[in-house]
Amino acid sequence: MKKILCATRGGEASQRMQDAVISLAKEEGATILFLYVVDVEFLRLTARGVRPDVMTTEMEHMGEFLLAMACERATAQGVVAETCLRHGPLIEALESAARDEGADAIAFGRPAGPDSSFSLADLEALTAQLEEDIGITTYIL
Repeated sequence: MKKILCATRGGEASQRMQDAVISLAKEEGATILFLYVVDVEFLRLTARGVRPDVMTTEMEHMGEFLLAMACERATAQGVVAETCLRHGPLIEALESAARDEGADAIAFGRPAGPDSSFSLADLEALTAQLEEDIGITTYIL
């Protein structure tokens, strides 16, 4: 059975993305692998006394909760979903999860506005690069 990898976070845009990938999975008879990536590199930008290990643990707990919610949404719509939590930069985590978990495709949400992580042009370049680097189908939903 085909497996679609979908990186997710919390929030309204992520919920719209989850609904879109759930619909795609239904159409294609696929399962979904929801991915949450913990990256605490941003902590290097502050001079405050912050413990990266504590922040990592808190972000892992939050990620596990958000992944469980995504799976519940998929299950409620009749789609089988699994979860994966990774650490490090997003692109590296996407590539390694796709390879390690046997994903056939990666789905991305269309940028929702100026606060999105990627512009549409950057996202299109990323999907083209992923298709070339790891030979995987990508979707922008």
